[in-house]
Amino acid sequence: MTNSLARVAAIQMVSTPSVEENIVTARRLIADAASQGASLILLPEYWAAMGMHENDKLGLAEQIDAGPIQSFMAAAAREHSVWLIGGTLPMAASAADKVLNTTMVYNPAGERVKRYDKIHLFSFTRGTESYDEARTIAHGTEVTTFDAPFGKVGLSVCYDLRFPELYRAMGDCMLIVVPAAFTYTTGKAHWEILLRARAIENQCYVLAAAQGGRHRNGRTTWGHSMLIDPWGEIKDVLAEGEGLVIGDIEPHHLTGIRENLPALKHRKL
Repeated sequence: MTNSLARVAAIQMVSTPSVEENIVTARRLIADAASQGASLILLPEYWAAMGMHENDKLGLAEQIDAGPIQSFMAAAAREHSVWLIGGTLPMAASAADKVLNTTMVYNPAGERVKRYDKIHLFSFTRGTESYDEARTIAHGTEVTTFDAPFGKVGLSVCYDLRFPELYRAMGDCMLIVVPAAFTYTTGKAHWEILLRARAIENQCYVLAAAQGGRHRNGRTTWGHSMLIDPWGEIKDVLAEGEGLVIGDIEPHHLTGIRENLPALKHRKL
């Protein structure tokens, strides 16, 4: 961990079924974030495609280090000399009828340095609203972190947010990231509360990049991408539509909170 500030950004999108269209949007927003000094940029879950049907992602599945989505992310990280956390993309799984919902991390040289496969899969039913990711997605199995220049970063995705034991298993993180596509219903009720809780209980920064609006497939996502500090304060937020959330990671601020309230040292379990 260093003592210098690090500017981070979360990109909010309203992704379409077209990978090509979404790449154009992501390219513009990544460039915008980099121009504002962000050294780490986070894309939202499903940024590359929000299909008309849940099975559409099967036809977009990529093999490791091959395919247009990964190629774009590697090139964007290299072009702007940033750490790019690539939201999620569909990766080939062992079962032909499923994919893995995968986060790839690229360093400023455009090299893939880490991969995380989403562990917890969303399921929700209320009236006519129904989702079950396990129909088309296979569970990941490994808790994953990586070391950025400013400190350790923990990787999670969307529904993972409801499972605090995952974040404890990451150990001492400076930053936790949460790319997501929360539904409007669950987002309105729980999104901010859960994000702030994860920041407070782990005494670290939380950066969340969301889908935020009405999609062509009829789905409405909650948005409210945000950066939260270790005290649980929201430093920046974007309610809806595409755009950026941006702010600084301040190691001295985090250290001060942990010294004043040493809750992590008080753990007994």
